[in-house]
Amino acid sequence: MGSLGDASGVPGASGRCVSCGKELTFNEIGATRKFVNRAAVSFYCRDCLAERLGVDAALIDRKIQEFKKQGCTLFV
Repeated sequence: MGSLGDASGVPGASGRCVSCGKELTFNEIGATRKFVNRAAVSFYCRDCLAERLGVDAALIDRKIQEFKKQGCTLFV
């Protein structure tokens, strides 16, 4: 999935990880919204989100896949 430079059109939001500055994907933005705060305007890349939550990055990937299969529109 490609990057999303304007963070999905959210005013004041950045398409870069708030922690490391990496350019974000749509799914990384969705993961921050799903696991941290649905109304978030600052986002984490997969690795920084995993560190913040105290889990392995592979678990973030698995959960994204699960939610996609359930039809969650935060992920593509």
